[in-house]
Amino acid sequence: MTQHSGSCLCGVVRFELEGAFDAFFLCHCQHCQKDTGSAHAANLFSQSASLTWRSGEDAVTTFTLPSTRHSKSFCKHCGSALPGVQPAGVVVPAGCLDTPVSMAPTAHIFTASKAAWDGESPDTPRFAGLPE
Repeated sequence: MTQHSGSCLCGVVRFELEGAFDAFFLCHCQHCQKDTGSAHAANLFSQSASLTWRSGEDAVTTFTLPSTRHSKSFCKHCGSALPGVQPAGVVVPAGCLDTPVSMAPTAHIFTASKAAWDGESPDTPRFAGLPE
């Protein structure tokens, strides 16, 4: 059985997942842009995985945008994105995992809402760390 573990940035919340991921979507919708502050969200989806909170479950908060299916779970201390259980299964922000994800993204979704500044820019300098 596939197992993954993860945590929030401050380390208060820790969790484990048991089960396989069905899809890995990079979502470019405007809701995901707003709640990540980035070009897209990177979320793993599983209809069968089980989520177990190892610590800090009381620090997990979920916000659901009214009149939508869009929701986000996060640590109330540091704001890190965390897994959420939805009617369709478990949604896991890829960046909160402490274990490697072996699957590549399945698809870019909601690309009609893609940020104008999001794209491959081969002329933009790249740095392994913070530039000096």
